[in-house]
Amino acid sequence: MAADARDGAADGRSWSVAALLTAAFCSSSAALALTTVIGKQVYDLTGREIDLGLLGLAEFAPAALLVLVTGTIADRFDRRLVAALGAAGEAVVAAALAWYAGTNPTSAAPIFLLVIAFGVCRAFVAPAQRSLPADLVPAERLPWLMPRYSVTWQGALVVGPVTGGLLYAADIRLPFAAAAGLFAVAAVAVTTIRLPARDAALHAIDLVPASTAEVLSDAALEAAVEPSAGHAMAAPPARAGLRDAMEGLRFIRRRPILLGAISLDLFAVLFGGAVALLPAIAKDRLGVGAVGLGWLRAAGGLGAGAVTLVLVARPVRRRVGRVLLAVVAAFGVATIVLGVTRSYVVAFLAMAALSGADAVSVFIRSTLVPLVTPADKRGRVLAVENVFIGASNELGAFESGVAGQLMGTTGAVVLGGAATLVVAGAWWRLFPALRDVDGFPEGDWETADSP
Repeated sequence: MAADARDGAADGRSWSVAALLTAAFCSSSAALALTTVIGKQVYDLTGREIDLGLLGLAEFAPAALLVLVTGTIADRFDRRLVAALGAAGEAVVAAALAWYAGTNPTSAAPIFLLVIAFGVCRAFVAPAQRSLPADLVPAERLPWLMPRYSVTWQGALVVGPVTGGLLYAADIRLPFAAAAGLFAVAAVAVTTIRLPARDAALHAIDLVPASTAEVLSDAALEAAVEPSAGHAMAAPPARAGLRDAMEGLRFIRRRPILLGAISLDLFAVLFGGAVALLPAIAKDRLGVGAVGLGWLRAAGGLGAGAVTLVLVARPVRRRVGRVLLAVVAAFGVATIVLGVTRSYVVAFLAMAALSGADAVSVFIRSTLVPLVTPADKRGRVLAVENVFIGASNELGAFESGVAGQLMGTTGAVVLGGAATLVVAGAWWRLFPALRDVDGFPEGDWETADSP
């Protein structure tokens, strides 16, 4: 009987891992297809680098403004439902973009408004979906799952841009319609994930007042779970206040490893956000159209995917902090190469190299951050990290767009790569706790990186 129960749990977890990876792949492919073709569409309409930066700002602003709301919701409600509803909203926005593209638009203003709506949906999806891997498997299995989770992202980096570029060349409406379908599939897939009973019960504890949760014993915890369904029984939610919502920020500030890892990504990619200028690089410096742009974006996925496959077989386990800082420096060097070249082949290789370096960084951060964050705070911490990631990517795109408008595409990209090198060197000295991390923690997150 006990063996049958274990086999059933293993089968359920295998299905849930497959559903999680399917949702992540479809959602990421759709988002990257949209990013590629929207940038192309807007640059064709306006011809201004700064508009490429404004697209990033439009997508980033909702995540920043809603950070206290999205993280709290991810912690206080079923994360699967939050992610599914957000993906459904993204599908609606993609369908609206398909309709607008079919009207032969002459103004980019409606596109910016729809990108803001997309950013709102994404702000809710990100902390909920990114919390699910750590909810689904035990801590010791997370370094096994995260490279596989990253492979879906790297695969999406190839499939999304290439598909978007090819469909855009065939019919401007097609990539948006395809993205809407992929978001719908992601919404359905995430609802089929079944979380382990204990994780569901821990989630339920966050729905009751803290004074009650603190005195619940393990026996009471198990009693709060419906054994046959593996879901927590309903509990009356406590009213969330500002202090509760701010807990993610406070927790990060008190943990030097968390603060260093998250802020490293913020500043490194903020200055090295050359990807946002790819439509301008492709058209003005390399002389290629939508298909060439799609493959240039896909080069990042090919490089990152190759590195991630290596990580699946041989994940980074020692000298984690030093490896993280080294790959950020490599990211800066490859960005400089991308900025100075006029060769499509060299640009393709530079994109592959910088994305390969970023893949190692993503693996380390996406494994380290959940492991040093307790389950009841994970949604709020990852919501804050999502804002930092958004700041590094979308706000970095805005910085690159402004710099490109002021000093040209080449100057903006080279300056950004040089600034990334400076950030890597500065963080080596400013965050010795991060630099000296040797392996991933397997527990003791309460004290492992306390100041």
